[in-house]
Amino acid sequence: MEFTVSKTDLVRELSLSQGVVEKKTTIPILSNVLVEADGDRIQLTATDLELGVRSSCPARVGKPGAGTLPVRKLLDYVRLLPDSEISFKFGENFWANLLCGRSRTRIAGMSRESFPELPKMPAAMARLPVKLMASMISKTLFAISTEESRFTLNGALLVLNEGTIRMVATDGHRLALVQQSGEWNIAQPFRALLPRKAMTEILKLAQEASESQCLEFAGDENHLFFQLGDRLLISRKLTGNFPDYERVLPREHPHMVTLEREQLRAAIERVAQFSDERLRAIRLRFSPGELQLYSSLSDTGESEETLNVEYSGPKTEIGFNASYLLDFLRVAGEQEVQFGFRDASSAGEMRPSGGEEGSLYRYVVMPMRI
Repeated sequence: MEFTVSKTDLVRELSLSQGVVEKKTTIPILSNVLVEADGDRIQLTATDLELGVRSSCPARVGKPGAGTLPVRKLLDYVRLLPDSEISFKFGENFWANLLCGRSRTRIAGMSRESFPELPKMPAAMARLPVKLMASMISKTLFAISTEESRFTLNGALLVLNEGTIRMVATDGHRLALVQQSGEWNIAQPFRALLPRKAMTEILKLAQEASESQCLEFAGDENHLFFQLGDRLLISRKLTGNFPDYERVLPREHPHMVTLEREQLRAAIERVAQFSDERLRAIRLRFSPGELQLYSSLSDTGESEETLNVEYSGPKTEIGFNASYLLDFLRVAGEQEVQFGFRDASSAGEMRPSGGEEGSLYRYVVMPMRI
């Protein structure tokens, strides 16, 4: 196999592959990227058996063929080369000779025969705006559980229906739900558990996409497929049943307070400096006309902030994990947010005030005992 490719194009596509490949794997071939040259393009494929990505870029192909190279070593080296064209020539021993200007390098590869085959994408069942998907992911990703033992919570529930897209994530302590209504071309109702790693890679795909670009989405019994232009992301579904999240959503809030988002975020960040590093617990004290935020550490100090609010209910003190509140406030785009609650022992709910027509964003947080 022989081909010549632009350094800029190669680095861009290899960077996408690098996010999929595990740093440590017991299967050596999974550390490699599959390079296939044919026609006027090269195709790059990487996988960790749970997630796979396939992309391509223009190239002058002198001799078609296929081979695999260690993706991290290849990317680290190619990044250091001058902005020019790089010539590749693969030998029968699977080693690749690279030539760029006066730089000559040989990299040990492996046969493509042992590289796992990725499933083929079935017919697309929906076309979803990639920027919308990225926004929904950013509003739910932080609520996914990091405990590997709770594998059904290690991703988000994706629900597609004619006219609505919904994404839900929870770690048992808080729940984020985002829903968008619109005229989506969805062939049939669909629901699946989308792993965290796949969501992170979709965010990377969206960074370089234009506002008008759409993801073509498909799914089969075991996999989810996301096609954006020449790039295809393939993710294995998470197995198991997602919790009945609708039972967790509060039906009503006797008390609802509207707050300026940035003002609240800054106040929580300051007060949280004097909270326990592990629990991150702070107190929210509601009383007529004001909200007081308070935290203390016996060996460090204490901090208190007061915000003026429109509230006429009873005095109520609720403990929350400050990090959980900040996660929402950092991604909620609106200028004001609403905080709803019943009493000190019930879940609190935050949601943007106003927002776009057809959009819904609910964030439920369980209280803490302090």
